This record gives sequence, C-alpha cells and structure tokens, in this order.
Amino acid sequence: MKLISWNVNGLRAVEKKGFLDFLHTCGADILALQETKAMAEQLSETLRAPTGWHTYFCSAERKGYSGVAVYAKEKPMNVWYGLGEEEFDREGRTLILEYPDFFFINIYYPNGGQGPERIDFKLRFYDCFLQKSKELFKTGKTVIVCGDVNTAHQAIDLARPKENEKNTGFLPEERAWLDRFFSEGFVDTFRQFNKEGGHYSWWDYKTGARKRNVGWRIDYFMIDEKSAGKLKGAGMMSEVMGSDHCPIWIEVGDL
Repeated sequence: MKLISWNVNGLRAVEKKGFLDFLHTCGADILALQETKAMAEQLSETLRAPTGWHTYFCSAERKGYSGVAVYAKEKPMNVWYGLGEEEFDREGRTLILEYPDFFFINIYYPNGGQGPERIDFKLRFYDCFLQKSKELFKTGKTVIVCGDVNTAHQAIDLARPKENEKNTGFLPEERAWLDRFFSEGFVDTFRQFNKEGGHYSWWDYKTGARKRNVGWRIDYFMIDEKSAGKLKGAGMMSEVMGSDHCPIWIEVGDL
C-alpha cells in the first residue's frame, strides 16, 4: 500500500499546475493533502469527484485558509472531520479515516508564526492530537499519521539550524513536542530508511530556496511503533513541483 502526503498550498492553484495528472499517475492508494485553501463547493467537479477515487474534504470556516483533503482508492468504514475540539476544528485541520486494519490521520498542524499566542495554540493542538492518537492506539489497529507538522525535529532536518533556533518551526518547545510524539508511540518513518541531511520538504518561495536546496523537513509520516516493521520504504518526491512543499510517501506491507 502506497500512501502520499502533500501540502499543496492551494488546491485550486495546484489544479492549474497538473495536479490531476499527478493524482492519476502517482500510484497512491491514499493521497492526503494539506492547506487546500478551499471549501468543497468551490472546487471543480474533477477535483471533487475524480474517477476512481473516494474524496473527503475538511475546510476552515475562514475562506481561503487551511483545509485538508483525502483521495482514497478504497472507501473507509468511517470518517471523522476534526479532533472533536471546536477551537481547532473550525480551522479545518484534521481528517481521520478508519479501515478494517488501520486508522489514517491527515493533519495540517498550525503554524506558530503570528506570535506567542499562536505558538501556544500550536502546542495545545499538538497535545489534543496526541490524546486522540492514544485513544486510537487502544483499539489495537495500526495508526498512520501524515501531514505538515510545521516543525523541523532535529538540526539535520533543516539547512540552517543555527540561524533558526529562535524562529517558530524550530523553537525548543516545538521540537520537544516532536520528541514527545516519538516517545509516546510514534515512529518517524523517513528516518527508518534515511539518516542523512539534505532532504527537505519545504522551501521558501520568496528567496528561491528550492533551487539551492535550502529547506526544512516539516512534512512527516508517522506510524505506531508496533507496526513499524511493516514499513517497506519512505521518501520525498522533490522532483514534483506546484507547491512550496513536495509530496512525501511511504509504502506499507500487509497490516
């Protein structure tokens, strides 16, 4: 089973850059998108209901902001829109799909770039997500989480760690939360296969950072520890253009 996650930085914008071709040729069984910036009714019919896919959209109350979507080959048993907390769910950041053997969670985690209050919101969101994950762990099913986490975990995960130690996305308190994720039942799938630096999933548009590969690895696939042995591979699709992020992927064996 191949799973792909991509922050598209506007689904309507990326549609004009070949998204539908990508959808039909990427080989994904499930494709998760973040920062869709659109409500379902604002999307073209080909985006809402492409042939061969089951689609799910969770939008923010505020137009043109946040939003997540999932395109799935197989219809899930259940779908939840949000984490069950209004202050977070009004921003359209979470979709949870349940299948017979696993839960698939697509999340666009908040950015802390608007000051201390927003960083606090981000950390509380992390906490709410972790509590939801623990509930799902108790079912005994595999739990797979993907999305734009908006934090680089370690110095190896961004090109210029020293320069960013006091910037959101690499603050000690944000990184400590990722430490907690990985100490309370999750595995960073990419680092199961690749321990090297220089692999990033986001580059700043304004500075042309992608051409120089001055980036951050802030997009993650995580899987619960007991299922980590089912991983077959994980990687970045840095050749795929259309957003300031590139897609990331994992392959998982029988669950």
